[in-house]
Amino acid sequence: MNTREITVGGLLTAIALLIPFVFRGTPLQLFIPALNYSATFASHVPSMLSMLVSVPVAALVGLGSAVGFTMTLNPVIGARAFTHAVWGVMGALLLRRGWPYWAALAAALPVHAVGEGLAVWWLGTGFQAGLFVAAGTVLHHVVDSGISLAVYRLVLPALRPEGLSGA
Repeated sequence: MNTREITVGGLLTAIALLIPFVFRGTPLQLFIPALNYSATFASHVPSMLSMLVSVPVAALVGLGSAVGFTMTLNPVIGARAFTHAVWGVMGALLLRRGWPYWAALAAALPVHAVGEGLAVWWLGTGFQAGLFVAAGTVLHHVVDSGISLAVYRLVLPALRPEGLSGA
């Protein structure tokens, strides 16, 4: 990783770690303990933006998100957040292949939703809770994709490596 990737990756990881702490207990975070469901406003945005930087940065930011949610909520939600590293890396790889940003976000959606649903199902909350989480993740991913696309347009020069295609 070069200096720019390390710097931008560090900033995005810090944001990914801070979001669960700052938004905890506020109207910006919906938490349903019985279903291991949480929806924290803009929590996917750092992972979505990290895809634009590099594959290692996408992995790092996803792991930072997992640590933040594990510390503030519970290990099941932390496992759900760990999927951010998986779909973030996938999205970063698609961008390296020339996919537009919006298409990489769209392609990451099913991996994201299924991954979070499986995490809840396999870690003991049950199949129906997993379905609920997967459906909620679809909606949350779409909203955060919209935010990410808006931020992308504003901070494009800092995030996009030379030669990467536009949105």
